[in-house]
Amino acid sequence: MARDPRTAAIRAGLNTDATWNAVIPPISLSTAYRREDPAVQPAFDYARTGNPGRSTLAAAIAELEHAAGAVVTCSGMAAIDLLLHDLPFGARVICSHDAYGGTRRLLDARGRGGRLIPVYVDTTDIDAVSRALAEPTALMLVETPSNPRLRISDLRALSNLAHEAGAELAVDNTVLSPALQRPLDWGADYSVQSVTKLLNGHSDMVGGVVCVADAGKLANLVWWSNCAGVGAAAFDSYLALRGLRTLALRAKAQCETAAEIAAWLEADPRIAAVDFPGLPGHPGHELAKRQQDGFGQLISIQLAGSVANARDVVQRLKLFTLAQSLGGVESLANIPALMTHAAMTPQARSDAGISDSLIRLSIGLEAPAELIGDLDSALVP
Repeated sequence: MARDPRTAAIRAGLNTDATWNAVIPPISLSTAYRREDPAVQPAFDYARTGNPGRSTLAAAIAELEHAAGAVVTCSGMAAIDLLLHDLPFGARVICSHDAYGGTRRLLDARGRGGRLIPVYVDTTDIDAVSRALAEPTALMLVETPSNPRLRISDLRALSNLAHEAGAELAVDNTVLSPALQRPLDWGADYSVQSVTKLLNGHSDMVGGVVCVADAGKLANLVWWSNCAGVGAAAFDSYLALRGLRTLALRAKAQCETAAEIAAWLEADPRIAAVDFPGLPGHPGHELAKRQQDGFGQLISIQLAGSVANARDVVQRLKLFTLAQSLGGVESLANIPALMTHAAMTPQARSDAGISDSLIRLSIGLEAPAELIGDLDSALVP
């Protein structure tokens, strides 16, 4: 019987140290591992290839994602790039048109060299996706909820469409983590995410992960990770595993605070629009209720006026820190057009609905009333 995810996260790697009987698995910083026999391949031989802490973290995330296995990388972008390594030259890749700016930057860079053909589609529009899949496609990369507009894509419908067309489906699960969404349960072939964000939750390490539904696809990802040298470092793996142990509690509390703040923002006449899937008026609300276990900690707000107005607001914030990340215990504010999505062309941002005056809020674990007070003070008439 599957373990409760709270138990699985807490117990990951505990009591596995046979040398000193340490309860928490120790950090192995060695770059090389002694062999008993040169002809016998040990579990670990060189740190780029593998590390005990990295393996423990991979197994823990795989269990939470209901995956056959996982590969932990040195960053979230390395995880996405790892998915692309084995695609044939000139492969067509469909991606959510409003995905994270760094994802588009990577796909566009691969496209300029002819390595891939990136195609951007509104993946909440099933008809548009179906039309895009009419041409041979190797991979569809969907981000749901999307960052920063928090649109919700139907994972079951997309997995069916992708597989009928002979494509694989990868889902960027960064915004929610396995605490709130498990894409493989809805038919995805891969779940990829930035471990840096909600999964680690403490803004003190950088990492990524690719989880696979089919165990037969794991070996090739492991091979490419070693070949390209994108495996996570030992200390980063330790930090992520430590953060993972409190993921369920953090995610629940952050979701509750985000819901309270989103409701307050929606009622404020100074806000033109609020993007938060937990609001009943959000176009993806019912779908999010079906395929997610919570609505997440991200909120995006649309201000009336120009980017100058948005800059004034974020610079008046005291509790929210102006920084471009998400999912940590501390609350952050970000203007995507100037920060996380600045690499996109103005036209691409416009197509994705990312205006110059959009502000993204990552809600942390501070007192909800104090965060609301900070926003109230910053949103001067």
